[in-house]
Amino acid sequence: MTDLADLLRAAVDHIGGVERPGQQQMAEAVQGAAATGEHLLVQAGTGTGKSLGYLVPGVVHAIDTGHPLVVATATIALQSQVVDRDLPRLAAALEPHLGRRPTYAMVKGRRNYLCRHKLAGGFPDEDEDSLLSVGAVDAARSARSQLGGEVVRVREWAEVTQSGDRDELVPGVSERAWRQVSVSAHECLGGRCPQLGECFVERSREVARDVDVVVTNHSFMAIDAFEGRQMLPEHDLLVVDEGHELVDRVTSTITDELTGAMVQAAARKAGRLAGTESVGAMVEAGEWLGQALDGCAEGRLLSLPDALALGLTRVRDTARAVQSALKPDRSAGADAAEGTDGARSVARAAVDEVFENAERVLAERDLDVVWVSTDPRRGAVLRVAPMSVSMLLRERVFSERTLVVTSATLELGGSFEPVASSLGLLGDGAPAWRGLDVGSPFDYPRQAIAYVAKHLPAPGRDGISEAALEELATLVEAAGGRTLGLFSSMRAAQRATEALRERLPGLPLRCQGEDQTATLVREFARDAPTCLFGTLSLWQGVDVPGPACQLVVIDRIPFPRPDDPLTSARSQAVARAGGNGFMAVSATHAALRLAQGAGRLVRRGEDRGVVAFLDSRLMTARYAGFLQRSLPPFWPTADKALVLAALRRLDETAGEPLPVEEPRLRGLGGAVDLAVAPPAARAEFTWTVAADDRLRASVAAGASLPELADGLDVDPAVVAARLRQLGLELADPTFSFG
Repeated sequence: MTDLADLLRAAVDHIGGVERPGQQQMAEAVQGAAATGEHLLVQAGTGTGKSLGYLVPGVVHAIDTGHPLVVATATIALQSQVVDRDLPRLAAALEPHLGRRPTYAMVKGRRNYLCRHKLAGGFPDEDEDSLLSVGAVDAARSARSQLGGEVVRVREWAEVTQSGDRDELVPGVSERAWRQVSVSAHECLGGRCPQLGECFVERSREVARDVDVVVTNHSFMAIDAFEGRQMLPEHDLLVVDEGHELVDRVTSTITDELTGAMVQAAARKAGRLAGTESVGAMVEAGEWLGQALDGCAEGRLLSLPDALALGLTRVRDTARAVQSALKPDRSAGADAAEGTDGARSVARAAVDEVFENAERVLAERDLDVVWVSTDPRRGAVLRVAPMSVSMLLRERVFSERTLVVTSATLELGGSFEPVASSLGLLGDGAPAWRGLDVGSPFDYPRQAIAYVAKHLPAPGRDGISEAALEELATLVEAAGGRTLGLFSSMRAAQRATEALRERLPGLPLRCQGEDQTATLVREFARDAPTCLFGTLSLWQGVDVPGPACQLVVIDRIPFPRPDDPLTSARSQAVARAGGNGFMAVSATHAALRLAQGAGRLVRRGEDRGVVAFLDSRLMTARYAGFLQRSLPPFWPTADKALVLAALRRLDETAGEPLPVEEPRLRGLGGAVDLAVAPPAARAEFTWTVAADDRLRASVAAGASLPELADGLDVDPAVVAARLRQLGLELADPTFSFG
């Protein structure tokens, strides 16, 4: 077997990179963990090249042992990067050295894929205005509505997609439209589905059973481990990338909720399949529960009020009766059963969820936190979540395989222990592990300034202040745009967007929610003056190197809300054990978010810029030192004049934004590996903005597909796929490129 260092060097050379000591150190540590079974927490700063740092030794381990490497990421952005960019290039680089091409696949939850049976009408409509059954007579009228247009576009895409993966559909569609063409795991008919042989999910998982690397996400990995569904192939090495997110993602995955409307909706789905009497009783129970929830104040429930307990009991008992009534009538014959299978499956899934959630809340488990919150659309919502997932992770994840947990932010306040504790790696019976910080190749003090607006008043509860908005406008103007604004709430992001559009009318500003996040990030990266403001999902995973992003602004320290039920419950538990609840929970949460947000600035060795904090507490509060030690070692200052001068110089000397990589064609397991795809799909070609613009102009001029392919020197199949992604339609007249 070729030496690990030689393989890593081959991979780096293939992508035109440079050798990095931290990457080599990480690869050796991952190889050692796989050999010894000792878990590894490895902090790899931005620019280390951590993906190759774990993929190269992971591929070697998979080929040597016959067990795949499983990689779990938190965000869709990184999942797509690993499958669409990193693995195709790595496979090409390692093939000459390993004797065969490493293989890979992506696995996600069922809701992420088209359901062919639902497309064919095998399930009932999700709601009254579902458009799956739109016919030719109604097509024109339906297309005039946004939902109708989206569903028509999804139907057309369904005819050509190889993967059925929602992420391949660019631009995307609303959640409401996607529900019309997908089913949940509980709704799926499984082996009874007449379209099983054509199922995108089953085909993707079949591909994943025989590959070297399987890429999934934290939530899917957690469900696979906790529920024992065996959706992932057997494996002995698991890499958790973006590991700082693991606890929150797992907690979210096993958080349940219940509303009165949810109970009634489940009863309606049961409809005539369960009998009028049992369904009517469940509808009444839903009304009772809704009234009980309306009478509860927002916040944590340390015990269940009598009215709520009675409402939940009625919901549980009536749901149990409907469950029994939904059992299929075997005497009706196979043909009748087939006609109701889809409706029965959807109804059972909805009723099962109601029953299980009501039963869980009524159990009042010691480690469950129950609370009531108000949703602007749905009203009062009852939620239940585990106070801690550390023991679950220890018992169900860490005990079954070797884990490598990696991120740019695992060491908080100079220690791995806060993160290790949340993962269940501390205390009696904890498995063996070690922490490793491989650093970053960047010279942070020379590349970036950390500016704290110390003169601003501490943020209050009324949202972003006028003084902070004025400070933000001054900074953005000096930078000539080029700003990523990270806010602690969507309300603050929207207010800042509106305020700066008034103050700086010449600068293009985009706010999260105005389009798909991935689309907004590409717009931000393409156009230097553009600013992008947003909240949580922009704090991590956004990778915009070069002069398009030279200023990152953080409006306030991102503490969790003090009235957040889970935060307060966890803080109280730490305090009861004799610890500092604020530092262990709230400050740790804030440190992770700050480190991730600040890390958006410097993405390569040539990057320069400023991270500006509009929260003076970062210098004045007693916990400021802990937060500062969690940040990259930027050059610190509170001198506003110096910072404004630096931003103006950067704007004056900035070059053009770097090319933006477009979404790639997807196959069953992920991106189409062009080197091993059928000849009709091969092309060593990357779509750029210029190529897309040329494509649009040529289509508008009437080019045919062969002429487009000849003009771009790209295979027609690849051009056709790109046309579908861009929503372009071909005309037939002849046309030649000039």
